[in-house]
Amino acid sequence: MKTFKRTAGVAVFFLALALAAPDAFAQAQSPEPTPDSVTHQMYLDMQLGRLNIHGDNAVVEALVLQRDIPITYDYIATLMRTPNAFGDGPACIVCHSSNEPDKSYRGLDLSSCEGILRGSTEEPPKPVIVPGKPEASLLTHMLRDNRMPLGVPFFHPVNTEAIETVKEWIDAGAKDDEHFQKTVLPMFADGEVFGGDVPCTECHQSFRDPPSFNEVNLTSYEAIMKGAFSKTRGKDGKPGTPIVVPFDSDQSPLYTRLTRNRMPPGLDPGAEGNHPNILMLGRWIEQGAWCQ
Repeated sequence: MKTFKRTAGVAVFFLALALAAPDAFAQAQSPEPTPDSVTHQMYLDMQLGRLNIHGDNAVVEALVLQRDIPITYDYIATLMRTPNAFGDGPACIVCHSSNEPDKSYRGLDLSSCEGILRGSTEEPPKPVIVPGKPEASLLTHMLRDNRMPLGVPFFHPVNTEAIETVKEWIDAGAKDDEHFQKTVLPMFADGEVFGGDVPCTECHQSFRDPPSFNEVNLTSYEAIMKGAFSKTRGKDGKPGTPIVVPFDSDQSPLYTRLTRNRMPPGLDPGAEGNHPNILMLGRWIEQGAWCQ
């Protein structure tokens, strides 16, 4: 008797659903509907519990990045003109509004798409973006990567004897020789040599994160040459992200992180590296850095 009542109740429910809302009944009996727009897809994902948004980063990830919505240059231009767009600090174009080095820092013009694509014109000239490759673009690194060691003053010289020693070692081929073992390696365990308060190895001493940020290990030649993220990102025995590129200090984070201040000036070192607008800038670059 109980089984009969339960079955009858279910039948009555579906009959009522069909009479009251034929479309809803048909949808319940048919395969998942095909979305006809990004908005429709978002609605379906929310209904099915696939989309759960909490916080600005999650909103950008869910509504823009996952759906590969085109990022227009118009939005990028707005970011470059807006204070606090990438974190507390002045608008980018306050310091970078011309490709003439005597009018703009590094001769970098962020006030136009052409200027961004031209890059820094101060000697030696450097591109700041590589279309299609945000991870290889200097502009995204400048917004995300803190200068090392943490807490070093913004105006601390970038050509000190210690920093120049690292640069010269890399440009000479980054060899594991007597000079490296007796001169270069010990500096990473010195708390004052690079202008900070703690030695590099305080935060970079193993291949685990935590305790070592980005899985960077600066305690030996072999560890340094393994690079960053050697465990979690390096797969099938392949290395992680190199921090030393022999013969090229400008492409070696071990050197560049000692010399490049994070932008905008004065930004708290603890500020979010994956700020939503940095993610949007990266997607624009990934999509080709188009000037439309």
